[in-house]
Amino acid sequence: MSYYPLSSIPDYYMMDELLSDEHKLIRQSVRDWVESFVMPQIDKAAQEHRDIPNLMKELGSIGALGPYIPEEYGGAGLDQISYGLIMQELERGDSAVRSAASVQSSLVMFPINEFGSEEQKRKYLPKLAAGDMIGSFGLTEPNHGSDPGSMETTIKDMGDHFLLNGAKMWITNAPLCDIAVVWAKNEAGKVRGVIVERGMEGFTTPETTDKWSLRASKTGELVFDNVKIPKENLLPGVEGLKGPLSCLNSARYGISWGVIGAAIDCYCTAVQYAKERKQFGKPIASFQLQQKKLAEYLTEITKAQLLCLQLGKLKNDHKASPAQISMAKRNNVRMAIDIARESRQILGGMGIMGEFPMMRHAANLESVITYEGTHDIHLLITGLDITGINAF
Repeated sequence: MSYYPLSSIPDYYMMDELLSDEHKLIRQSVRDWVESFVMPQIDKAAQEHRDIPNLMKELGSIGALGPYIPEEYGGAGLDQISYGLIMQELERGDSAVRSAASVQSSLVMFPINEFGSEEQKRKYLPKLAAGDMIGSFGLTEPNHGSDPGSMETTIKDMGDHFLLNGAKMWITNAPLCDIAVVWAKNEAGKVRGVIVERGMEGFTTPETTDKWSLRASKTGELVFDNVKIPKENLLPGVEGLKGPLSCLNSARYGISWGVIGAAIDCYCTAVQYAKERKQFGKPIASFQLQQKKLAEYLTEITKAQLLCLQLGKLKNDHKASPAQISMAKRNNVRMAIDIARESRQILGGMGIMGEFPMMRHAANLESVITYEGTHDIHLLITGLDITGINAF
């Protein structure tokens, strides 16, 4: 039996009728790129624990980096639904590919566009959009993940420059990055954002190895040992946790779309396999237990699609709340990881083989369900919104 990726994306509630022709054209172009560029090499890259060569430039060439950034700064000026559809198609290829684009777009380009000076926007955004420059985002620390307000990284005003000290970890693209948007506390205890550039003395990016998840993505640390930061590299437009949390809101929104792609890849594979695989003289798709599983997968994917579409409309109208984004991220990642795990069983022993995507997606989603806000933290964010009582 041979596995061929299916091009048909489940659209059980005819959601396509709610998309514009531009939305569908963008989705198709990214889908074609994923099937021609990513899928033929992603299993080998994951098996060998290496990133895909020239990935960022390829993503830049198809307009997947900062697609909602204004055209004057190198972006495509697209809406939030377009961004979501791009993330869906990228993660159908692999979470590592979506993560690379998501970090570049939502965690690096977004804060520079929202909070940066005009000079910073013109200096960095066009190169980031083209993939000629790779960015990373420094918030999580060895001792502080879900509690970023307790960060220990500091920035001190030395008169003609800032002095940055501390460390960040679990940083996507760290070993490759040309710049890093880093969040640190000043002398007054206020969180500020700075742009750290590769080559600054005292700035190192050791790689994190031996991962069982996101194996086709480079992960590492950002270490700052008395790094001198020019005054012009401070993001002037924001102070406090509002800065990094707004970036995370954008990234979490992209994740909520992206994981639908991983779920779809597993679902389509399971449907195809169940129709072709014969046991007891007939396709296993004819058995009630297999139909139950497939029907449940399609139901959950459809619910996630509708959740994201409405959230995208709210984002376009600047009405989406952080709590609404948390709900979508939490629900959709859980949906995707459950489908990845359960659909593997439909394939039996073949489900662990690299020619099928289930085990790779399931392993990747173990990271996605933790990063950008853990599954439990997002539950408490919803609980806070319901009750008005902070349970953190």
